[in-house]
Amino acid sequence: MSFSTLNRSGRLALLAAIAMMNLVSAAIAADGPPTIEHTGDWRAAVHRFVKANMKHPAWGLSHSMRDYDLAKELAAADNVTLDDDVLYAAAYLHDVAAFAPFRKSGTDHQDEAARIVESMLAGTGFPMSKIEAVRGAIRTHMYGRDPVGPEAIYLHDADALDWLGAIGVARVFGLVDPKGGNPDGPEVVKGLEDSLKEVPPRIVSKAGKARTPERVRELEQFLRELRSESADLKSL
Repeated sequence: MSFSTLNRSGRLALLAAIAMMNLVSAAIAADGPPTIEHTGDWRAAVHRFVKANMKHPAWGLSHSMRDYDLAKELAAADNVTLDDDVLYAAAYLHDVAAFAPFRKSGTDHQDEAARIVESMLAGTGFPMSKIEAVRGAIRTHMYGRDPVGPEAIYLHDADALDWLGAIGVARVFGLVDPKGGNPDGPEVVKGLEDSLKEVPPRIVSKAGKARTPERVRELEQFLRELRSESADLKSL
């Protein structure tokens, strides 16, 4: 039976059913995870997505931007050419699985972000032939893992350096619970001291290693002065 053969009441009923289905579909879409716009300018769309959906003092948009810029600086210092499409996508989306609704319980955010990045970028205009390189860079961006390939190496080192120096202090103290819960000041100081021990030996590139001592000195000086001015953290 076609629409034209229905009587008036039948047509109205069908139209009402279609309208309801559209409303339900819209509601489901609204409740689903946010997506990257398919505007043709995939970089601008990724930037807007991160700005709107990845808000965090330690691993939000500003951190992604620093990682992207620093990775390029380190590679240039080593006279290494990077694929900028790969680096941009990986740098901006490497922490996406640290955020709801992309977070997956029991799965490292590096692995989950690497798993979902293809579906996030599909249809945006990103050159999908490069997606495996993006996955690899995301999967090994934390200092505890071993990166393979130029984009992975320089994103890894940029991300590691962002845990050190003055910016490392700013990021980690941004995690302190303002209501007095966990983590508190002494706890994040312990995190900074752990970074001093664990991060420098994991930096891979020549340029990254060259940047490390200055950031280590900045962080060490801050921690000495903080302990001095807070009765060894007792009044922090």
